[in-house]
Amino acid sequence: MTYELYYWPGIQGRGEFVRLALEEAGANYINVARNRQGEATLLNFFERTDVTHPSFAPPFLKDGDLIIGQTAAILLYLGDRHGLAPKDAASRLWAHQIQLTIADLVSEAHDSHHPLGADLYYEEQKPEALRRAKGFREERIQKYFDWFETILARNRDGDTHLVGNALSYADLSLFQVIEGLLYAFPKKTRAVLAETPRVARLRRIVAQRPRIRAYLASDRRVKFNEQGIFRHYPELDG
Repeated sequence: MTYELYYWPGIQGRGEFVRLALEEAGANYINVARNRQGEATLLNFFERTDVTHPSFAPPFLKDGDLIIGQTAAILLYLGDRHGLAPKDAASRLWAHQIQLTIADLVSEAHDSHHPLGADLYYEEQKPEALRRAKGFREERIQKYFDWFETILARNRDGDTHLVGNALSYADLSLFQVIEGLLYAFPKKTRAVLAETPRVARLRRIVAQRPRIRAYLASDRRVKFNEQGIFRHYPELDG
């Protein structure tokens, strides 16, 4: 069975968290919107009347007749199917909790450059973005990274993974967040990584995994740009 991943074609966005899991698993999948007329296919999907559980917005994953929306829910599903989640219920729930917290961080990162709403251009809300980014840069990045550092330090199975003693989708997602923040807030993120060595090491561990390394070097990995969640506006980096 080949998965179908529906997400916007020109950005990494929230779909990238799913792609990293699919790539690490070596799963067969199609980036639907990157095919010819793929974006129209994505948009037309929302007009279908035969979908019992329609997704609110991309990304969503189609596996046969099953359609799953929301990044965290997709990863929960893929984690169980591809060995990217712990086997015991308590640990699976813990990985899911970490993923939901990562989703909070992703939303805050987006709102740092679009605090008034996505319907306005950055230039239309630049004064508000400067203020919002200052708080995010000076307080929130550190707070989140300190939490991840604490999780790693308290992991009874070792401090190289967030959950248990093996790679999980939570590790992949934290890697993606770090990469995004290094693009958007390079000065601040490098400084915070210097103070959270376990988090920095986890980033290196994920980047060195063979399938992830191959994916990062391929043209399947869309470059960060100023249309996605993580955007680099130098004035926001302090």
